[in-house]
Amino acid sequence: MKFRTRLLITFLTIILLPLVLAVTAFLAIGYNLSSGKEEFGFRVSDYNVWIDPAQTSRTMTDEIFYKVKNEMANNPYFLEDRNILDSISEGIEDKSSYIIIRKNHELYYTGNQLASAKIFDKLPDFDVEHIDSQMTQSIYYDDLGKIVRQMDFYFRDGSEGSFFVITKVNSILSRKLFIDMAIAITIILIFTGLFLTRWISKGVFEPIKQLNIAMQNIAEGNLEYMLPDKNDGEIGELYRNYEDMRLRLKESADEKILAEKQNKELVSNISHDLKTPITAIKGYVEGIMDGVANTPEKVDKYIRTIYNKANDMDRLINELTVYSGIDSNRIPYHFHKINVSEYFGDCVEEVALDLESKSIKLNYSNLVSPDTVIIADPEQMKRVINNIIGNSVKYMDKQSGEIDIRILDEIDSIRVEIEDNGKGIAAKDLPNIFERFFRSDASRNSAQGGSGIGLSIVKKIIEDHGGYIWATSKEGEGTCMHFVVRKYQEAQD
Repeated sequence: MKFRTRLLITFLTIILLPLVLAVTAFLAIGYNLSSGKEEFGFRVSDYNVWIDPAQTSRTMTDEIFYKVKNEMANNPYFLEDRNILDSISEGIEDKSSYIIIRKNHELYYTGNQLASAKIFDKLPDFDVEHIDSQMTQSIYYDDLGKIVRQMDFYFRDGSEGSFFVITKVNSILSRKLFIDMAIAITIILIFTGLFLTRWISKGVFEPIKQLNIAMQNIAEGNLEYMLPDKNDGEIGELYRNYEDMRLRLKESADEKILAEKQNKELVSNISHDLKTPITAIKGYVEGIMDGVANTPEKVDKYIRTIYNKANDMDRLINELTVYSGIDSNRIPYHFHKINVSEYFGDCVEEVALDLESKSIKLNYSNLVSPDTVIIADPEQMKRVINNIIGNSVKYMDKQSGEIDIRILDEIDSIRVEIEDNGKGIAAKDLPNIFERFFRSDASRNSAQGGSGIGLSIVKKIIEDHGGYIWATSKEGEGTCMHFVVRKYQEAQD
């Protein structure tokens, strides 16, 4: 859930939930008060106290007036007995009420002397019609907050008498209502606070806590710690960003570990490959110095061998230089328009002499038109040819070795195929031969050596020329390297 939606829900909850709970509590308190008539004397809903105070007072005192009327029907002078009046007063004290008996215009009896003094002069006059109709009247005194119920009668001596029940409206329920509503509001606020706290904690703080734990794991180098997937809102986006960061860091760490491993392998391979020609050079030099090469022919042979071994060392050093350029993506290129027939013809002439000295036959065929041109770096393209042929020579296991170079026309590209009849490459190794430092099991011997970066250099150079390369091979029969380079097309006016 998005934070904006969560804040909106929180805002509405703060407003609506307390309101709903308050109304519910109000109804419950009202029901409780209306059902507790022995305590308060209610026989209607307590809301009438605010809606219709006169009706409330009438309801509360109906029972008193009904009892008085019944008694007066049997004894017209019922209200002249002070003992009876004391009993009535005691019965209504807990209802915030008291009675007043007026005889003519004088106070005859009261249940609350102090309160009676304040209201006595304001009491309504005697009304004969109320006696004839046996009715009572109600008057609300707003300034005093009291409701007065009146019933008129005659004393034994014929004096005008009035029976009043005075009820203090604002104290009927105030204490009980205040306590109940205070408790209800407190419970509502606590419930609302707990609900929102739990909801926000579960939706915001707990995910942030999990994210903090995850970040601590990252800081400690534990890149395997995963967060559960959350698909909604900003929290889900944070989780996904963390997971992307974790995967990238893990990938970077894995690449670093792999690079360190490869560098160690490179150092080991290069050390081995350098040690072999150096040992040979030292051996042949010692042979010359010790007089083992005691004829001009042997001296010449030793010197040529030393020269070839030095060339091998030079090739290894060049490979290291190019590898360094590949690793930092800084191979120097100098692109030119190159005529395919002329360029590859020259390359074939250069390698033919070296292959001839190794008793390897070279076959060359060019099937593209003489004016075909490509854009390429001559030096780097020559490195491609030499590396591929160097691999063919290195793994040649036939006495009558043979290498074929074919230049084929691919309409808008040229395809170069360099095929040998060597030992071939195992099918399981074929997809990996262009990876850096990869060396098949068949090549792990001191005689052949190899740094394992030659073909990765070839692949990098061809791709930087906008082409692509692949290999086909069959064990025991040979290998064919194929690479494609686009032709140069003159812009059309």
